[in-house]
Amino acid sequence: MQRHKMNHSFGQQGGQQGGHADHAADCQPTRSEDGFLEQDGILFGQNAGKDAASAAEQDETAPAAEHAATVESIIEERCKAELNEMRLRNAAEMDNFKKRLSREHDEQMRYAAEKVLGDLLPTLDNLDLALRYGSKSEACKDMLQGVAMTHKLLLDAVEKHGLKPLGEEGEEFDPNVHEAVGFEDRPDFAPNSVARVLQRGFKLGDRLLRPAKVMVKQ
Repeated sequence: MQRHKMNHSFGQQGGQQGGHADHAADCQPTRSEDGFLEQDGILFGQNAGKDAASAAEQDETAPAAEHAATVESIIEERCKAELNEMRLRNAAEMDNFKKRLSREHDEQMRYAAEKVLGDLLPTLDNLDLALRYGSKSEACKDMLQGVAMTHKLLLDAVEKHGLKPLGEEGEEFDPNVHEAVGFEDRPDFAPNSVARVLQRGFKLGDRLLRPAKVMVKQ
């Protein structure tokens, strides 16, 4: 009787162990013909875990790489723009510098003889006085012809260097080139005109060296 119960119990345990063994065998993955692991109808590649980790890592690094490339491109474009702006600014400054040097050179050449011509003004003044007052004497008439010729030659020489005399009787008074020292009544002249020239003025190019001293008609 007892032997029969033991056999029966052993048979049940054996069956249970056999069932567990069969279930464990069913849970073990098997390799298919094409090299994939198969478990419960699901196929797994040989490097499925490695591929999944690599894919996840690429998904994380791809946006960062794209962002870095975008920032680098923006910085590069900005640097190019700044360099181009600097180049244009330097070119403009160099062009202005050349123009300024050219203007200064032209002005220096134009007014280089200013000091020499200024030293000649007293000589021209003395020749003017000799002609003005010597013409009143008959004895000086022959001598005045030589003075007049010398005066004309000297004026022609200085005019070649840009020196021009200022001040003529009868012309309109201009405070920019005339210096009024008094008033004089000249019926034959219009009001506010130069009645008499006491001392000629001179102009070198556009620069006034000396204004003409004149009497003005009221």
